[in-house]
Amino acid sequence: MAATAAAFGLKPVNLIGGRVYAGSTRQIKIASGFATNIFNGDVVKLAAGGTVEKDTGTTALTPVGVFVGCKFTDPNSEQMTFKNHWPASTVASDAFAYVVDDPDVLFLIQADGAVAQTELGSNFAVVQGSGSTGTGVSGVSLDASTSATTATLPMRLIDFWNGPESSIGDAFTDCIVKWNVGHQYLNTTGI
Repeated sequence: MAATAAAFGLKPVNLIGGRVYAGSTRQIKIASGFATNIFNGDVVKLAAGGTVEKDTGTTALTPVGVFVGCKFTDPNSEQMTFKNHWPASTVASDAFAYVVDDPDVLFLIQADGAVAQTELGSNFAVVQGSGSTGTGVSGVSLDASTSATTATLPMRLIDFWNGPESSIGDAFTDCIVKWNVGHQYLNTTGI
């Protein structure tokens, strides 16, 4: 996995302090006709209208969480539909996103290059790669070239994902990250 570039966005793995992530999500409305695809693993933010939308930032994000699917009444079949991604411009007044919104969740993400042990604790930007409408999986990855102490970068590297196909320093290192700054629930300024 980490020897091949295969971005998959952010996947929740556990909580700060080793607490178990139990799969908790919040349903947040998606505006009918929202014109951007949102994929499973994409960062999302609250919009001024009280709806959720894809956060397209790289060096700065204002996340409410990570999108993990949605439900809406399909305008063609008139059936309730559950999808791994939001199809851009879908007209549905009952559309809701499932969002992992806990600010303490830790996420697995693949870097777009090698990340060394010495970068543990560094802050990073993200790369907004293209998601797949076939699988619904995000194309977001960690920007390995941005490792820095810069306080405003959105992600903090707190661990590495080690396994049979992944180890520290691989060509596309699998990393465990948390929100560094910008989470909308922790921001004292409202929308």
